Amino acid sequence: MALQTTRIDVTDRIIGKLNGRSLELYEEGELIGRLPLPAAVPLKKGYTEQNGRIYKQVIATVEPDQKYVDCDGEAGWC
Repeated sequence: MALQTTRIDVTDRIIGKLNGRSLELYEEGELIGRLPLPAAVPLKKGYTEQNGRIYKQVIATVEPDQKYVDCDGEAGWC
């Protein structure tokens, strides 16, 4: 049996994880490379980047145990 080296397209299996100022590329859990990021990364509205971290602007309750629900005060149903 003869064997030869060939290429297969694995692009759809690549996952990127942000790590500081670079994007680490993984294929099936194995780190295969790093891409440096530019100083400013354009993001969708509502998202920001700061010190290598990505933040999403959301609406949240002020108190830790509060629930965001609209309850019927008379019958006690939520």
